[in-house]
Amino acid sequence: MSMTLSAQCRTLVACVALILPVAGLRAQDADLIVRNARVWTGDSAQPRAEALAVRGERLIAVGTNAQADAHRGARTRVIDAGGRFITPGFIDDHTHFGQAGALLLGANLLDVHTPGPFAGRVKAAAQRMSPGAWLTGGDWGAYEDNPANATGSASNRPTARFSPDRSIIDSVTPNTPALLNRWDRSAWLANGAALRAAGLDCTGSIDGLECANGEPTGRVNGAALSRLRAAIAPKTFDQRLREARAALQHLSELGVTTIHDNTPPAQLPVYTELKRRGELTVRIFARPTLDKWNELSYAGISPGFGDDWIRIRALKGFIDGIQGNSTARFYEPQLHSGRVGEWRDSTNTAATDGAGSGMSPPGNMERLLFGLDSAGWWANVHAIGDHAIDSVLTIMEKVMRVNGPKERRWRIIHSQVIRNAEVAQRYKRLGIIAEVQPYHAIDDMRWMEERIGTRARWAYAFRTFHDAGVPLLFGSDWPGTNASWYTANPMVILYAAVTRQTLDGKPEGGWFPMERLDLETSLRSYTVNNAWAEGEEANKGSLKAGLLADFVIIDRDLFAIPAPQLKEAKVLLTVTGGRITHAEAPFRQRAPQ
Repeated sequence: MSMTLSAQCRTLVACVALILPVAGLRAQDADLIVRNARVWTGDSAQPRAEALAVRGERLIAVGTNAQADAHRGARTRVIDAGGRFITPGFIDDHTHFGQAGALLLGANLLDVHTPGPFAGRVKAAAQRMSPGAWLTGGDWGAYEDNPANATGSASNRPTARFSPDRSIIDSVTPNTPALLNRWDRSAWLANGAALRAAGLDCTGSIDGLECANGEPTGRVNGAALSRLRAAIAPKTFDQRLREARAALQHLSELGVTTIHDNTPPAQLPVYTELKRRGELTVRIFARPTLDKWNELSYAGISPGFGDDWIRIRALKGFIDGIQGNSTARFYEPQLHSGRVGEWRDSTNTAATDGAGSGMSPPGNMERLLFGLDSAGWWANVHAIGDHAIDSVLTIMEKVMRVNGPKERRWRIIHSQVIRNAEVAQRYKRLGIIAEVQPYHAIDDMRWMEERIGTRARWAYAFRTFHDAGVPLLFGSDWPGTNASWYTANPMVILYAAVTRQTLDGKPEGGWFPMERLDLETSLRSYTVNNAWAEGEEANKGSLKAGLLADFVIIDRDLFAIPAPQLKEAKVLLTVTGGRITHAEAPFRQRAPQ
């Protein structure tokens, strides 16, 4: 992987060799020209344009049709945008890519709590699995106890939880072992194929195996659940590649050209293999966990290691839990539970997404931030509750004071519930970035006030952060948690930021409407600001000559439509590094006859 320009400039000749190709681009013929468009560039010096010219992976002209046409050659492909809207490719500030791929191929049951849809989702998932692979997870019923999600109201709360048995899914999974769970891990369901693989039947006495009429119902826990888990076949590398391809395709369809991914060790080899094969269509800003800083340094991987497709510069840690399961950390107890939440426990080895990178035992987070800062890594730390946010700010301030000034593009991930506007001023004073996911607001509003009461005024305080001068980053948290599903669709996420309304337009005027953002700010938070937070603002995030040709064509001008229509806008063409990675009519090329 290539290093930064400064790291490669060992001699004057080497530096000139690196600079000349970019400087000479304007004199070359374009591979692709897109003209007759309404281009929002994200470039303050030239905010609007009508055409783009691309050679190789980079833009060589952004301006008028005539300026782009000056680069037309015999082999240039020309696309007439027909007056449609172009933005820089969307950069998602927060994904769990591996989980998303597994969910796309597997069964997403978060919003399911009736037999018909349950069987239908499981059947479709089984048909996508490779031979021998187990179907696991599902997280059914997340919206059952309080069905007021982004598409409905809180009425008609069910009186009894959905409790499926294997009869619902056995006929649609005859050869695919399945071990599915309820969202809160309070119930588990195994199908017949899984029970056979684990050697479980009702002839003996096995703790946790429910039987009826001498046959397992499929409902399991205890020792029976342990035996099923032990029987699950390890996921093959081929299966991981298949999941990744599904996730890449989905992101390209939505116009996402870069993700800031929370990257477990098993995922990096998947990215590198896809890149080797030329199949990587979305750029990866990979974020291993904080506790890996010393291992990375020992292996000779320094901050900024990588290339335009895969780069590592920031590491992720955790202060508290999540609000979906009421483990976010607050000063005052939550109203429904009487508990203040939890600190993230670094000694929990079951926390596969970051064991060792939490707040406890006492002093762990401070030790980690001092270490990584000394090595030059940037800290991206998850904090949701007001106590959690104040605590990480205090630790960050101490590290900055002791270690002294240096470039730190540090973030607080989610930044969900602050105490008041003074906290946003503290972010600004310390130079801390607010990494937010606007869809959280319109999903969590279904129960937020029930849980934290008047504190909800300061939940998802996007305008407060913006007005304080705090950089805002936008993204999805795709595919969500075991308590909620989150879309990766930038159009829906922009809608959430601008309207603060559910997908069916409630409440009128928006939830705490004083925190709504304008579209321009929201677009910059999804493109320019995210590139800057990576340290890649000179390489991508806006549309100007010399930068990477990452852009999308959208079916309508986002600035010319009422805000409620933002969620209905559709990406028609996605270009990443000059390569078309997704196209719909009228831009899809017909196959040769």
